Amino acid sequence: MKPANVLTRFSDRVDDYIKYRPGYPPGVVQLLKDRCGLSPNSVIADIGSGPGNLARLFLDNGNEVFAVEPNAEMRNAGQQLLGHYRQYHSIEGSAEDTHLAGSSVDFITAAQSFHWFDWPRANAEFKRILRPHGWVVLLWNDRRLESSPFQREYEQLLLQYGTDYAEVKTQGRAAVDGIAEFFSGRFVKVSLDNSQFFDFAGLKGRVLSASYAPKPDHPNHALMLAELERLFRKCANGDEVAFEYDTNMYFGQLK
Repeated sequence: MKPANVLTRFSDRVDDYIKYRPGYPPGVVQLLKDRCGLSPNSVIADIGSGPGNLARLFLDNGNEVFAVEPNAEMRNAGQQLLGHYRQYHSIEGSAEDTHLAGSSVDFITAAQSFHWFDWPRANAEFKRILRPHGWVVLLWNDRRLESSPFQREYEQLLLQYGTDYAEVKTQGRAAVDGIAEFFSGRFVKVSLDNSQFFDFAGLKGRVLSASYAPKPDHPNHALMLAELERLFRKCANGDEVAFEYDTNMYFGQLK
């Protein structure tokens, strides 16, 4: 079962999402060039595109990008940030109903979004809009849980104070388990290093960008921020902490 309010749960977190969520390493594009034949002529459908954290990489590579996003606030942010790119197209749609033409794209990407999809319906829609021999690329910036004392204690903070963090985490694990079925067992996984470095203001923004972070009117909000400041003071190296990720990529062609 997916967490509640899938469509709107990020609507009031857009500013923090833009400022504090990680982008994706340039190695994503290079890997797809080497392994999947990505070229500047490839047409991309970026599904659940949000404010365009991944789309920007492809736009800078010269690709035409159809950014499909169901959340109005996220979609508007993407338009404001990336609308100056001639090859950027903002589309109100979803993984299950992209509103794109049949056989119109060479790559479908989904960054930090596959776990929200209705997978059987999305699979059928992806097959409809992909050109022959097209590729699907699923990506997550997965926070490392055990790489440092800070990463370990941050995870415990989320488990203690997050509104539905455990449920979202369970959904994320289910998505990883469902990838093999989505690709009919034919896919490749590659992991790339990624990281951010935050002062306390940045760390606070990063945690508040998460859909499971308690809002100011929630009893856990002040408690969580006090614990976050304690953790920062304990673990900071100078004036910042390292926030470490594995950018996990799963790519393949749908059977």
